[in-house]
Amino acid sequence: MNRLASDISRISLVLLSIGAARAAPAAPADALFAGRWDALVVVDGVEVPFPFEIEANGESLRGSFFNGERRITSTASQAEATSLILNFEQYASKLAVSFNNGHLAGEYRRPRGPYPFRAVRAGKATVVADKDVPSIDGVWVVSAKSNKGETAWRFIARQTGAQVEATILRVDGDTGTLTGGYRGGRFVLSHFSGARPLLLEVTPTAGGTLALKQNQKIDLVGAREDTAQAAAIGVPTDPSAHTRVKDPSEPLRFSFPDLQGKIVSNTDERFRGKVVLVNIGGSWCPNCHDEAPLLSSLYRKYKAQGLEVVGLSFEEGDQLKDPARLRAFLKTYDIDYTVLLAGEPAEAPEKMPQAVNLDAFPTTFILGRDGRVRGVHTGFPSPGSGAFYAKAENDLTSAIEGLLAERF
Repeated sequence: MNRLASDISRISLVLLSIGAARAAPAAPADALFAGRWDALVVVDGVEVPFPFEIEANGESLRGSFFNGERRITSTASQAEATSLILNFEQYASKLAVSFNNGHLAGEYRRPRGPYPFRAVRAGKATVVADKDVPSIDGVWVVSAKSNKGETAWRFIARQTGAQVEATILRVDGDTGTLTGGYRGGRFVLSHFSGARPLLLEVTPTAGGTLALKQNQKIDLVGAREDTAQAAAIGVPTDPSAHTRVKDPSEPLRFSFPDLQGKIVSNTDERFRGKVVLVNIGGSWCPNCHDEAPLLSSLYRKYKAQGLEVVGLSFEEGDQLKDPARLRAFLKTYDIDYTVLLAGEPAEAPEKMPQAVNLDAFPTTFILGRDGRVRGVHTGFPSPGSGAFYAKAENDLTSAIEGLLAERF
């Protein structure tokens, strides 16, 4: 009898335990999702790893991609039980994931189709002893064949022991900040910030060059800048000489509607006697996202001295009908200069017939107080390009200050 009572007691305790477990409230969403994650997206069969972070924001959650130290943060979220949707309106994209057994799985939904997404809690990276790691630190010239006529790009690497931050700089801008380390005889670097997914494998060769493989498909060769090997590869295109105008003595003309439908033209009174930056871009363009913080800052700094900035935004057809992504782009970068809807991206050369070699987004025309083009800068690098990013910022700032100082 005592044994039977004992068995019944144990069974009762088990049942109570099961009932308590069933009745226990679910873990709050921030407990499931918040924190640093080692994530990856799958693009054309290639797994591209990157860091991702989710944090509590009051009663909601927000997620962030990273481009170096810059955060690309979600604009809204929806959490329910073990599922989470993060909206990135500045990219017209969503990250939809579910939490299961400590992992996240789902997809990054973008206008051109989804990328499968997976993530695990961030762990400590394995660091190879410095003595085992070759140095790729510095600037390299890389073979290229682009539709913009380029024969060479730059590969820019900053190395600390086995860890590397790097980017590939083209005439239209760079790949964003690639991060990674040394393993298996090569550096494995990657980038995804909601855009520009890239896996780059960099192998030092016995001849002092680099063998680079992009997304497990495209092979490139790199040589240290200012060497005979680099000269044999070619010279990277000068972004200040790639795009020009047919007749510099003519004012640069534009006439397009703003987001409220009002036509704005270069002949409007607001531009008369002003230094004007005419920026060709689009909210879909990652390098335009790189340049936007600078343009916004320059406009606030020099507006009172006579600077105007005009963004000619070339958007896809659905965005021209309802420019929701462009509005989010303007909000993200605190843009209050003039932005006009100029057409679709492929129409840029036709809509700007005075330009020669207008084939890169962004491209910025620098106009003097007489409305004539005094300089053009093709593309724009991100902070991942280091000294080249600083030079692009300084060159544009100096050009503005010089033109503002001229008498008209």
